[in-house]
Amino acid sequence: MISLAAIELLVATVETGSFSRAARRLGVTPSAVSRRVMRLERELGVALLSRTTRSLRLTDDGQAFYARCVRIVEELGEATEAIARASTKPVGLLRVDAPVTLGREVIAPGLPRFSARYPDVRVHLTLRDQHVDPVAEGLDLLVRIGQLGDSSLVARRLGASRIVHCAAPSYLARRGAPKAPADLAHHDCVGYLRDGRPDPFRFLTGDGDAVLDVPISGPFHANDADVLKRLAIAGSGIVAMFDFLVKDALAEGTLVTVLEGARTMSWPIHALYPKNRHLLPKVRVFVDFLAEIFAPSGARRGGERRRGAPRG
Repeated sequence: MISLAAIELLVATVETGSFSRAARRLGVTPSAVSRRVMRLERELGVALLSRTTRSLRLTDDGQAFYARCVRIVEELGEATEAIARASTKPVGLLRVDAPVTLGREVIAPGLPRFSARYPDVRVHLTLRDQHVDPVAEGLDLLVRIGQLGDSSLVARRLGASRIVHCAAPSYLARRGAPKAPADLAHHDCVGYLRDGRPDPFRFLTGDGDAVLDVPISGPFHANDADVLKRLAIAGSGIVAMFDFLVKDALAEGTLVTVLEGARTMSWPIHALYPKNRHLLPKVRVFVDFLAEIFAPSGARRGGERRRGAPRG
């Protein structure tokens, strides 16, 4: 078992750049620091530091291990500070990961308001659409769209987003508006490319949730939501998108909804985090803030439950 003292000693050595300066910071002798680092390397079975007569430098293995150590020391410091101050004041660095379009269009615009409310919380926001292991990557919080799988992550429902179909007024003036999903066969559609082919437009039929996939065709398709929206606004065809992506364009009149009588899919939006992360005030207040952001679009605040991230 690697001790916390060894982790703190390695962090001090890297931050100060030498055994002697780390020793002065920690109040021990340089030889004690050197011996403890060597023992840590033996315990791990890898070299962490490349030593020369003039400098210390992290090896590749050392860099990866050091990054995790810094995270541990930061969290220990935050926990110690919170207990010592007996306060629930949110402080520290918050690492958040979200889908690209959701983060760009919804979360990022709200960050200045969050910062004004909680100035002692620093947010690092990464945007990507692939599966992420928050524990392995040192993340505090994930935001994801879609159905959840089973895992040890805690989930809080923030809201939901519905798929809407829309087109530019110029396109509708030229080609008319479809009255039913079957009419899409006679229209140009701008589809999301997946594995080299555009996704069909998906509808719900009947009294239940039976799915109808309608194949589409058109002159342009892309694998980026912003590109699809721009093409639709330019009059290239009908697009199917999450409502939060086209809300502004619909309000401005650059896009107009079609097929409003057809039922479409609704996708839940969740905040996901490792268990016990909710004990950190910075996580709690950010999740509450996200719930405020999504509330106007029909979010229903729900309780926490142990679930996992959706595929992708």
